[in-house]
Amino acid sequence: MNDIQSILSHKGSTVFSVGATASIEHAVKNLASHDIGALVVTDSDGRTVGIVSERDVLRALSTRGAAALAQPVSEIMTCEVKICTRQDKLVEVMERMTEGRLRHLPVVENGELVGIVSMRDLVRLRLEEKEQEVAVLQERIVKVEDLLRRIQVSRI
Repeated sequence: MNDIQSILSHKGSTVFSVGATASIEHAVKNLASHDIGALVVTDSDGRTVGIVSERDVLRALSTRGAAALAQPVSEIMTCEVKICTRQDKLVEVMERMTEGRLRHLPVVENGELVGIVSMRDLVRLRLEEKEQEVAVLQERIVKVEDLLRRIQVSRI
């Protein structure tokens, strides 16, 4: 339960994408309609050529104004896409994302896009893991306390 596959098993492997020549306005509508923070950008052959996020859109709007909405996604996308695999460990991916200031990472296996994970996905799963660990520890504490009570009673 500590690898990227565990996240994909929980959330699914659906990846929303947008063409590199699509307008930024089109990308914004996709982001909003799917309630997501990033889209994988593909070329005409369906190959991944970039990623565009809400932040990219905001930067474009802040520098170019509303006119940016008519420009192609390729103008604002991140071309050097960082990726992870299903087998990558959560902690390692979290470190990479934190160091790279990345919020979304496509999951790629054998050159094929098989999912996308967000920092929120990773944090949520790590939190669930920690909550389970706490529950186990609390259970052990209760058992030890019970054992100590029995020992004290048997001494009397």
